[in-house]
Amino acid sequence: MQYFTYQNQELSCEQVPLKEIAQKLGTPAYVYSYAALKHQFTSFTQAFSGIDHLICFSMKANSNAAILKTFINLGSGIDVVTGGELYRALKAGCPANKIVFSGVGKSDSEIEMALNAGILQFNVESIDELSAIQNVAARLNKKAPIALRVNPDVDPKTHAYISTGLKKSKFGISHEKTVDTYKKARDMANIEIVGIDCHIGSQLTTTAPFVEALGKVKNLINALKAEGITVRHLDFGGGLGITYNNETPPSPADYAAALKGIMTELGLKLIFEPGRFLVGNTGVLLTKVLYNKGRDNKKFVIVDAASNDLMRPAMYDAYHDIKPLSQKTGETQVVDVVGPICETGDFFAHDRALPALSNGEYAAIMSAGAYGFSMSSTYNSRPRAVEVMVNGKDYEIVRERETLEDLVKGEKIPSFLK
Repeated sequence: MQYFTYQNQELSCEQVPLKEIAQKLGTPAYVYSYAALKHQFTSFTQAFSGIDHLICFSMKANSNAAILKTFINLGSGIDVVTGGELYRALKAGCPANKIVFSGVGKSDSEIEMALNAGILQFNVESIDELSAIQNVAARLNKKAPIALRVNPDVDPKTHAYISTGLKKSKFGISHEKTVDTYKKARDMANIEIVGIDCHIGSQLTTTAPFVEALGKVKNLINALKAEGITVRHLDFGGGLGITYNNETPPSPADYAAALKGIMTELGLKLIFEPGRFLVGNTGVLLTKVLYNKGRDNKKFVIVDAASNDLMRPAMYDAYHDIKPLSQKTGETQVVDVVGPICETGDFFAHDRALPALSNGEYAAIMSAGAYGFSMSSTYNSRPRAVEVMVNGKDYEIVRERETLEDLVKGEKIPSFLK
C-alpha cells in the first residue's frame, strides 16, 4: 500500500491527507489512488511484454467509470458478466472489440446487445448457452465469436466461495466434454470459434494451480487440433492475489515466469482478466467512530461504515487492516470493530488489537478497492458511500453520495393503498 502512507503523522493517499477528505465529504467514503491504479496495470502488462496479450479488467471488482476510464486509457479491455456491465464499459469508452463477455447466465437480450456492439468474444459456459447464442446470432444474421470456458477441476487453494475451477462449481464445461462441445459449436452456422477460456478462482497466492490448469488447457488445445479445430485466443482469466494481511502472493513477474514457457509455445493471443489485483490495494474505505462500548469483557468500536458498504468481512470472514487516520503509538486494545446495521454479521474485525480510537476519530479500512463499492447495497435504507479519486495533491468526487431521495427513486404506492 505504498500509495497510502503516514505523512506528518497523517494517513495520506498520495499527497492528500485522508482526514481532509473525511472532514470535507463525510464518511463512509471510498478513496482510490490514481497512481496506484496505473502502477498495478503497468506492472501486469509489462510482465508479459514480448507476448501478444490483452488485459481485460474484470469490472465486477469495481465498476466505477473513473476506474474503467483509467484502465481504458492505458490500453485495457474489459471483462463483463452482465448487460449492465457491458453498458458501463461501452459508456466509459472501451472499444467493443476489447470486451469479453463472461458469466453463466447470459439472457437473449444481453446476447443481442453484445452482438450488436461487436464484442471480442463470448466466454461460453454450457451447451444450452451455446445454443442460445446461435439462435440469437441467426436471428440477427451475425456470426458470434465464442470461446468455451473449460472447468479443469483444479483446486486453487482459496476461499470456497471464490473457487471456480472445481468440478462442483457452477462454472464452465467439464474437461472431459470440452472437445465434443467444440465439435457441436463447429457445426453451428452462426458460431465462430475464436478461443478457449479457463478461470479457476480468485485471490490465488501461489502459481502452482495456474500451472496445473494451463497444462490441462494445453492438452485440450492439442486435442482440438487433432480434430481440425483451431483457436486464436487463450483467455486465462484472472485470480492473482493481493496482500490483505500476511499473504505473500506472486508478483506479476513471478506469475509470468511460471507461465510464459507454455504460453509462448502455444503461440496464441493471451487474454487476462485481472480484477482484484488491479484495484484491491488501490482503495480504502474511510469511516468515523461513533461510539465505544464495553460489555462482558468485550470491547466494541462502533463506526459509521457498515457491511452494506463493505460486505467482504461478513460474506467471507475476510481480513482488512484498519488504520487510524492520525498515527498513534503506545498500547493497543483488543476490540471488535462493528457497524450500525442490525445484523450480527455487520463487522469489520473481531478481536483485533488496535490503538484506542475515540468517538469522532476517523479510520481507514484498507485494501477496499476490490469488491467494496461494487458489492455494496442500500440495506437498512443506508445511502451508498461517496467515491473519490486522488491524483497527486488533488482529488475529485467520482460518484456522488446517494441521498435519501435516491433511496425511494422509482418506488410507487399502488392506487388501492391511496
